[in-house]
Amino acid sequence: MITKSSFWIKAAAIAQLLTAAFHSISLFISPQPENDTEKQLYDLMANYKPDAGAGFHPSVSNLFTALSSCFTLLCLYGGVMIFYLLKKISKGAIKGLLNINLLVFGACFAMMAIFTFLPPVILTGLIVLCLIIARLLIAKETVTDR
Repeated sequence: MITKSSFWIKAAAIAQLLTAAFHSISLFISPQPENDTEKQLYDLMANYKPDAGAGFHPSVSNLFTALSSCFTLLCLYGGVMIFYLLKKISKGAIKGLLNINLLVFGACFAMMAIFTFLPPVILTGLIVLCLIIARLLIAKETVTDR
């Protein structure tokens, strides 16, 4: 089936699963404030619940947890999907799968690069890099197959 690009496709899936694992750690630990200003900030994030409309009153901490868990689930879904479909679909379909992953994780990487800190930027960058290399190699394999 796929030869040279399969390493990079699997590397992208592994990078997605590792990113999900590393990011899930943030769901189970809570940072401790180091001074009075941080204590006040953490208290407001956890306890201040403004009206978000329609009777919905989430705290910033609730929204942050939801966003954080969604990123973890996105990475988990991407990695599992690649591993599951890698042996089951054709080379053309894998190219489509890589294109979709590149679109989604490329946009995710752009958002991470603008709005977050170094570890998620590096991990999503690694995912995108592996996906780009896999996509270029599978395109090269398709050209040489003809």
